[in-house]
Amino acid sequence: MNGNKVFVDTNILIYFLQGEQDVIDMISDKDLAISFITELELLSFPRIEDETEDLINQFLKECTIIDINRKIKDLTIGIRRKSKLMMPDSIVAATAYFMNLPLLTADKQFERLEEIDVVIYAP
Repeated sequence: MNGNKVFVDTNILIYFLQGEQDVIDMISDKDLAISFITELELLSFPRIEDETEDLINQFLKECTIIDINRKIKDLTIGIRRKSKLMMPDSIVAATAYFMNLPLLTADKQFERLEEIDVVIYAP
């Protein structure tokens, strides 16, 4: 991954928050951008403990969180139709494309997207 800014998928942040050293090494010196979808996914785990929620919220303050807009909606529609990704994944992909950033993910389904620079992390 060249450059200092990267768009990260939820699964990467889960690995990071769990202390996976390879992921920590990959992203600790990067400016992280995420979709609002990732924010929602991280904070909506059932039975999330207060301490974990606080840790996630603290971490999210260090990220640029991108909300939905008309252009991302249009891109999402196109990506979903073409790739048949699930809606949340289509929004994440569209947002990475909109931001013109590489997408770091552990989800191999994103490999089918030709319009985005996808970096697959294999734990």
